[in-house]
Amino acid sequence: MSTPNGFPQHSRVCLTRSMEGGAVQDLQAKKAGKAAKKEAGGDGAPPKIGTPISETFKLLPEDLKANIKIKSITPRPPRKPRLERAASLDEKSWRKWRRFRTSQESLTDPNETSSSNGSLQEASPSPPSRGRASPCNPCGQQESLHTSPDALEASPGGKSRGGASDLGKRASEISSAFGGLLRGKGFAGGKPRLSQIMPARPLPPMELNVASHSLRTANRIDSDCLDYRHYSQHKFGRVSSSLSDSRLQGNGTLCDSCSTDSMKSTFSVLTPIRAKDVRSRSYLEGSLLASGALMGAEELSRYFPNRNMGIFVATWNMQGQKELPVNLDDFLLPTDPDFAQDMYVIGVQEGCPDRREWEIRLQETLGPHYVLLHSAAHGVLYMSVFIRRDLIWFCSEVEYATVTTRIVSQIKTKGALGISFTFFGTSFLFITSHFTSGDSKVNERKLDYNKTIQALTLPKNVPDTNPYRSSSSDVTTRFDEVFWFGDFNFRLNKDRETVDSILNQNPNTDVSKLLVYDQLTSEMSRGFQEADIHFRPSYKFDIGKDSYDTTSKQRTPSYTDRVVFRSRYKDDIQAVKYSSCPVIKTSDHRPVFALFRVKVRPGRDNIPLAAGLFDRDLYLIGIRRRATRELLRLREQKDQRSSSICSIS
Repeated sequence: MSTPNGFPQHSRVCLTRSMEGGAVQDLQAKKAGKAAKKEAGGDGAPPKIGTPISETFKLLPEDLKANIKIKSITPRPPRKPRLERAASLDEKSWRKWRRFRTSQESLTDPNETSSSNGSLQEASPSPPSRGRASPCNPCGQQESLHTSPDALEASPGGKSRGGASDLGKRASEISSAFGGLLRGKGFAGGKPRLSQIMPARPLPPMELNVASHSLRTANRIDSDCLDYRHYSQHKFGRVSSSLSDSRLQGNGTLCDSCSTDSMKSTFSVLTPIRAKDVRSRSYLEGSLLASGALMGAEELSRYFPNRNMGIFVATWNMQGQKELPVNLDDFLLPTDPDFAQDMYVIGVQEGCPDRREWEIRLQETLGPHYVLLHSAAHGVLYMSVFIRRDLIWFCSEVEYATVTTRIVSQIKTKGALGISFTFFGTSFLFITSHFTSGDSKVNERKLDYNKTIQALTLPKNVPDTNPYRSSSSDVTTRFDEVFWFGDFNFRLNKDRETVDSILNQNPNTDVSKLLVYDQLTSEMSRGFQEADIHFRPSYKFDIGKDSYDTTSKQRTPSYTDRVVFRSRYKDDIQAVKYSSCPVIKTSDHRPVFALFRVKVRPGRDNIPLAAGLFDRDLYLIGIRRRATRELLRLREQKDQRSSSICSIS
């Protein structure tokens, strides 16, 4: 390392030592000269001021000259102020080492009985001092890494110890010393610190889920739903909180990734309730955002983090057939998407004579995850609303109303049936209708529509969520989300031959050319919307076949069965799927269904609540039938295997 004047640092130090040594020799020479002068009697002339040291030596006695060694001196510039780099490095390393030792006091040897401060003072090195062994020197060398600045500059022999190579060596020694400390090495003269503890035997492999076996068994997810989290995040952007609660953290508690407050016990995956919340929480407060409100934002976010729910809406004209389909899975549980919805609403026109049997079949198909919130009928118009059983507590009282569009009110084959309720803070209205039939009766169907929106007296007791945007002459304006579905009987304004030719040209359900002639598309009110149609006409089929009407009437295939919707708020309703169910062939109509993602808002508790009310008897019958059907299926499989074994033998 060079100084600003260009001299190496170690040369500077040598120069300083040489100049100091020369001054000492000068002083000794003068004293010797005076003594020689006295011995000579004062005859010698005193030396001049500018006399060199070599001439002064000539005046000394011979015995003194023999003991004095003459050292040549090369003039050098005066010494610059000492650089502080080496001392600063030692000081910094000392402070870092002290902080590290202080922070590790709790990790001392468990066999120690002295206090942590005493142990630290006992084992830690003292501040930098000369001549003390370094704690990082296991061999007990006297050369300390924390030597004082004076010791770095001077030595008894006048040799340099503050060069660049020494600084690098000392820095590497300090770093290696700290590395040894972090690796658990002990200090010389002190007790070992941070010693590595090895287990007595190899540890068992760590599982992702460290819950007890009984807990994993009790809350195990079906193998068919193992990919629910990944799929729902990709497809719908929502994950059920009950599934995310199954991950475990340390100390045997379950933690929800969405909130630090939702600590779960190992005995249940349900969201825990604090004792203080049980004492203070009261419903019917009427507060929209109050903490602990049943219909409030906190509860809504727990069940629907992105505030979107899935709704299945279906319509089917059963043609009054007594025979019900053997299996309704393809109708209610389509394979795309893979997961069931939060709510199922099914409307039926010309329903089967045994309405109760129809509802039991619906319950049997949907299974124990769903309960019948409400069902209503108007003649042969049926509507059933099923909802997931854990969401039943967030519904208001359910209200319904009916309208007859026939001139003779006793004949209830044509008309409308409406069911309404509030879910959290979002009001829903579901209407199923059967309008006037006939290819040319478009005006009569429009009259049916106008009579329905004016005569449906809903809501009754449940308050309107936004009365400022409501109209007394239109029931569809008094609810946030409206779904209207049924057999609207709107036809295609084209002859049978043309329609057949278009259908035969596009066997892959490309029906865009047919929709040009659709009556409902041209007459639809501005407030209602419909998802894009990509399925073939749902009417009119030969019963039990895939062919359209082959009777003498040769009715034109049409899109009579439809699902339309409207919302008070833009983009609240998003259509996910709109299709028909061609495998059900017990009627001349094919069932039509639609899947929606609907935005839900928080609400108030001061509304008439359903308080978990549902059809318990229907639930028990449906579940019992489902279990019986499964047992029969297993028995048939067992009998089939037994007969196969007997035949082979």
